[in-house]
Amino acid sequence: MIELESMAVKMPVVEGHPNRVGFRGVLTVVDVASQRAPSGSKGHRVVLTRAAAEVALPSLLGMALDYAPAFDRHDQRRKVGVITSAEIVGRNLEVVGYLYAKDFPEIVEEIGKSGGRAADSEPRPSERERNGTGSRAPLRPSAARKRGPSDGKFMRASLSAAVQKLRELTRGFGGNGRAPDFHAESSGAEAGTLGMSYEVSDVTLADTKAKVWILTHVTFTGAAILRRDKAAYGGTWIELAP
Repeated sequence: MIELESMAVKMPVVEGHPNRVGFRGVLTVVDVASQRAPSGSKGHRVVLTRAAAEVALPSLLGMALDYAPAFDRHDQRRKVGVITSAEIVGRNLEVVGYLYAKDFPEIVEEIGKSGGRAADSEPRPSERERNGTGSRAPLRPSAARKRGPSDGKFMRASLSAAVQKLRELTRGFGGNGRAPDFHAESSGAEAGTLGMSYEVSDVTLADTKAKVWILTHVTFTGAAILRRDKAAYGGTWIELAP
């Protein structure tokens, strides 16, 4: 059974736009503990709950995609694209958007060269399931989304699995389970294929003393292109859209 939550910003089609090249990928995985502890998490692995991700989907739309020259961290001053669509398919939080191709041709080239689906990424629904001839759970109502005829477009857009990375919970935590802003990137330093990382604010933890931190509320404030070896999740990825 496939569960789907989706949301998108309607963008006008402009054929041959010189500064707009599509990308797609998997930003993170929900309801699964990260394979590695994010940088700044004091050695804790983390879980982004599906419920928190569903509620936060609207906050992800229109957020920038950034990068650092070494593809090892977020750099909010280097914004190279924008996210226009987000959906949760199974456990994958998949995103679609545009890169500023004329402004950053080297990023488009690098993603074309190094981007691609991770071998251990969760598969998308089959063609039969996407066309309604297979088994798929109905869209579930959510306060974070509106259903409409455009939902099918984003089901058909086959998205990769992009590096979920969990970076810094930069300050200490209080007893109320509130956490500061952080980025989803780990502390690895080796070269690797490209993926993605999210950035969140307004983080609430189920239990600050737990071995694995459960994120029960977040607000997405951006995303970054990162090397996959820097990810807390190894199954995320980014690629150019066909």
